[in-house]
Order: sequence, then structure tokens, then C-alpha cells
Amino acid sequence: MAQIIVRNLDDDVVETLKKRAERNNRSLEAEVRQILEQASEQLSWDEAWERVDAFRQKMIDSGRTFSDSVELIREDRDSH
Repeated sequence: MAQIIVRNLDDDVVETLKKRAERNNRSLEAEVRQILEQASEQLSWDEAWERVDAFRQKMIDSGRTFSDSVELIREDRDSH
């Protein structure tokens, strides 16, 4: 496995990470590893929209129909 050294971290950042690690019952190293793993898994906007579009197409292909949200909002507004 690879190692990373991060130099010149602000003391406040390190203190915040230590507190977060303690709250999560992890060592500082384990907490930073968890944060980096989560950050590396985040999608770009383009990737996120591709997934949304693929899901929408899957729903359409399965025969699902979707109401026009404008009409639903108008109905809700008119009923109050």
C-alpha cells in the first residue's frame, strides 16, 4: 500500500481531525484514511448526471410514467 505525507497542516485542522476521530472511535490515521477514501469515491457532476439519466431511462423503459410536477404543484397550491 502507498503512503502519503502531508506537510504544513494548520494546527487547528489537525485538532479538528483528532476530535472527529475520537467521536468516531478511530485513530487519527484511520479517520484521515476514511476521509480520503470517501473523497476519492465522490462523483463528478457529469458522472452524477449520467447516473441520473440512466436511472430515468431505466424507469421509462420499465413502463413507468411520471406526472408533470408543474401540474401537481398547481393542484397543491389551489387546494390551500
